[in-house]
Parts: sequence; structure tokens; C-alpha cells
Amino acid sequence: MANQVNNEIRYLNPPTVEVKKKKYCRFKKAGIKYVDYKDPEFLKRFLNEQGKILPRRLTGTSLKFQKKVAQAVKRARHLALLPYVTDLLK
Repeated sequence: MANQVNNEIRYLNPPTVEVKKKKYCRFKKAGIKYVDYKDPEFLKRFLNEQGKILPRRLTGTSLKFQKKVAQAVKRARHLALLPYVTDLLK
């Protein structure tokens, strides 16, 4: 009883609580109505390193504009403005 194990967890620093930023559609915020497939630098923001299209849950894009982004990326790939597959895109 004298050497009782303390089950309490002690931290040197208080545990950090991550505050999530609210996702927003950058197209609605900026007032963009048309996604241009001829601008590959803008479309690269919606691709990962392998060239895959990022999902809505990561980018925060609304459904309407996610469909337009996907169509624009596919058109840019067809015209060889963007690669289909790559090792390191960014």
C-alpha cells in the first residue's frame, strides 16, 4: 500500500487540441463561374503528386465546381496540357 502505482497520466505540456479550419469553396468565394481547362497551373492545385484529382473532402470544393474541375482536368489531359500519370508533378 505504501508504494501505490499512480495511474494518472501527466503531460509536460498541455495536450494540444487541433482547431479545424472550416472548408469553403474557393470558386464561390472568388466568384469564379467558369473553370478554364487551358490554365494548367491553376488545375495543378487540384491534383496530387501522382496526377490524380483530389477529392472534395480534401479541397472543400462544392459538388457543382468539383464536376467542372474534373471535366477541365480531363480535357487538359487530352490536349497534353497535363500529364495522365507522373512521379512528381509539383
